[in-house]
Amino acid sequence: MRRAYIDSIGMYVPPKVVTNKDLEKVMDTSDQWIRERSGIQERHHVDGECTTDLALKASEEALEKAGMTAEDVDHIIFSTMAGDYFFPGCGPIMTKRLGIPGTPALDIRMACSGFLYGLSIAKSFIESGAYNNILLITSEVQSVALDFTTAGRDTAVLFGDGAAATVIKPTDDDRGLMSVITHSDGRYAEDLMQRAPSTYDNPFLSHEVIDKGYGWVTMNGRNVFKHAVTKFPQVINEALEDAEIDKRDVKLVIPHQANLRITEAVAKRLDLSLHDVVYSNIHKYGNTTSASIPIALYEALAEGKLNRGDYLVVASFGAGFTWGASVIKW
Repeated sequence: MRRAYIDSIGMYVPPKVVTNKDLEKVMDTSDQWIRERSGIQERHHVDGECTTDLALKASEEALEKAGMTAEDVDHIIFSTMAGDYFFPGCGPIMTKRLGIPGTPALDIRMACSGFLYGLSIAKSFIESGAYNNILLITSEVQSVALDFTTAGRDTAVLFGDGAAATVIKPTDDDRGLMSVITHSDGRYAEDLMQRAPSTYDNPFLSHEVIDKGYGWVTMNGRNVFKHAVTKFPQVINEALEDAEIDKRDVKLVIPHQANLRITEAVAKRLDLSLHDVVYSNIHKYGNTTSASIPIALYEALAEGKLNRGDYLVVASFGAGFTWGASVIKW
């Protein structure tokens, strides 16, 4: 049976580190307040870099690890909420950055669930035989859309910038993507959003739109938390059932790195050890949206957390609302 598997991962974060102490200088907050509410100690922010700058660095590492050149890529899937331009998307731009004009590319804007939706698309492409070497890129530049004042602190302290690139190939053995489940519910779209630029109730950008703060990321943290701690366990169990795998056989769970309190609540509801099974690196990077799972997977692999044949679960919840999970045999 032809199955999609993750061959390699590359990651890149901009060199500029912003600590909680740095944020204390520009807003009414404290290192203790941020740590207690999110588990975050620092995050990386761009200093002039754009989304495809980060993506290129991550992609080059992923391709090198896979023993590939850019010319070997059959298709690019690019997940981001912060493209270089309003349009076109970053996928086509990457064909220029990588020097592979003519390569098919598509963009997905599924926020924190972008990696899961990207896996879902890649799985279908690979299993159908349409493509053999897919480059799934998740790259996010969020710091430019955050309100770094006391008014915006609840959201601004959470997010960081970063990118990851994943090479996905076919295999005929028993490893790879065993199941990928995705969901969405637009009833809660305004609980986590960036209103502008849009076509809904404003003419893209104007002084009025800017003055209203429509360009900032806003979040109803209480409602996001309530739904996340419910949807995460539900979709993980759904993916396990679809793959016919018992959770006791899972070696590692990597949830989207949204907030350590959410991760702790999910681990408790699933009756899994936060330290032994559920992986977190949010203290180093904050919430890097769709890049957070592959960045965490990159570091988990570097730490020797997974061996050939181990079962891995990755899961996400984010704006949209969107959520998903995948069971992977490493």
